Amino acid sequence: MAMPNGWTDAFAEAERLKGTHLRTLLKDQARNDSMFVTFGDMTLDYSREKVDTKAMDTLFSLAKTADVEGKKKKMFEGVRINETEGRPVLHVALRSPRDAKIEVDGKNVVPEVWSVLDGMKAFSEKVRSGEWKGYTGKPLTDVVAIGIGGSYLGVEFVFEALKTDPEAASAASGRRLRFLANVDPIDVKRALDGLSAETTLVLVVSKTFTTAETMLNAKTVKEWLIKELGSPDCVAKHVAACSTALDKTAAFGIDSKNVFGFWDWVGGRFSCWSAVGVLPLSLQYGFGIVSKFLEGGHEMDKHFLTAAPQENLPMLMGLLSVWNTSILKYEGCAVLPYCQALTRFVPHIQQLDMESNGKGVTMGGKPVPVGTGAIYFGEPGTNGQHSFYQLMHQGRTIPAEFIGFSASQNPIELPGEAVSNHDELMSNFFAQPDALALGKTAEELKAEKVPDNLIPHKTFTGDRPSLSLLLPICNAYTLGKLLALYEHRTAVQGWVWDINSFDQWGVELGKVLAKQVRGYLSEARKRKADDSGFLKPTSKMMAKYLEK
Repeated sequence: MAMPNGWTDAFAEAERLKGTHLRTLLKDQARNDSMFVTFGDMTLDYSREKVDTKAMDTLFSLAKTADVEGKKKKMFEGVRINETEGRPVLHVALRSPRDAKIEVDGKNVVPEVWSVLDGMKAFSEKVRSGEWKGYTGKPLTDVVAIGIGGSYLGVEFVFEALKTDPEAASAASGRRLRFLANVDPIDVKRALDGLSAETTLVLVVSKTFTTAETMLNAKTVKEWLIKELGSPDCVAKHVAACSTALDKTAAFGIDSKNVFGFWDWVGGRFSCWSAVGVLPLSLQYGFGIVSKFLEGGHEMDKHFLTAAPQENLPMLMGLLSVWNTSILKYEGCAVLPYCQALTRFVPHIQQLDMESNGKGVTMGGKPVPVGTGAIYFGEPGTNGQHSFYQLMHQGRTIPAEFIGFSASQNPIELPGEAVSNHDELMSNFFAQPDALALGKTAEELKAEKVPDNLIPHKTFTGDRPSLSLLLPICNAYTLGKLLALYEHRTAVQGWVWDINSFDQWGVELGKVLAKQVRGYLSEARKRKADDSGFLKPTSKMMAKYLEK
């Protein structure tokens, strides 16, 4: 397959650097300094990536050939860059200031965004203050958010990350937020465990109000509310929605004043900034905290839009990901936050990147000539070190992205200990990238008098690439910047690959087949059903499943 312009040069650079170990590259201080990039209080160090300044120039040239700058401008201008679905891609509008102007078909969408934001602020304040009461007159202190995929993962990430932020925790005192995503009835039990219907508000998050898993869960929880509270009339007091299908929400029993909309230019995995995330997070933490999250995202938007490529964090991280995935042909990427508050960050990034860039054809419908879309995984440090780092050090080479914070949400310093708990954590954050890059040679082991029979087992080849991100502290504003950074990093990759990072046709086929299976199971539970339309192994397994 012929390589488009720019790719051949990139492969040539990789071949040139192939025999140069990171130990050698890291001796060049001028190179290292050029790869230490700051934006405000965020710092990116990519000196442990398998690149030098010449290779980076080739990547910048590749981005220019792919017109990444032009595509970026089109996104911010509301052009329909999601061509397969005929939609703009405007999650950036969701975090724009009130006086901003972003047009779609000649109409400024920002006033609409702020109209919904104002409505959510008013509603969340009524609920939090106790002015809005449930069917039996009690304040609603507990929220169950029902949604799946993009209607869940990003919101849960932010919720978990703010639980131990002192300001957010104080604002959430006496309140609980639960998520119900999986259609597995076990998830229903877990979500409702310990809750009283009298004090529970349910949010149903579904743009079309037709998502199969979400609607079955919503009906299940609605039945729970009616059973516990004794009347269908309770629904109007205990259920709100994030949806655009007002006819369907009304049929469900939801008051139209408690339905908060969003737009078809908001992709699910980018929807945390919309009513999907803002409403449950505002109910838990207050609109003021959520506003800081939006402000952080907008700050990163401005940086991405205006900074030169060499100083542009999303551009740099996106191009380095292309380098590792397509040029060096590494299939994985480990995202390693050294902060327990980011316990749900990686699952969200898995969807953000793998659903966006798990594509094999270009915008023109031709096969992409290089590998796209890495396999993302990770775990907060230091938990991951006692799990999969063994493979990263002495097994497969997996590019890594380390994320750390200068200060902890919960600082602890014990008398008599050499360092604080946070410094202990961050000692590993600084050590692990060096260990991956430098490794440990047989000669070094011999000098340390390691027994000869153990030397092969204790040798680390090193030369394993990584980058490090350092942020000040994990709070709402910083989280906004971090998430927007990863969103734009994802888009940069897609633009270089000439794929559509904003559709997700790959999730559709399984849904269609599941619908066929659902129909068969419904029939088979009542009488003998026709299974001739399925693969024989599938029929055999379903028969086993249906055994009494």
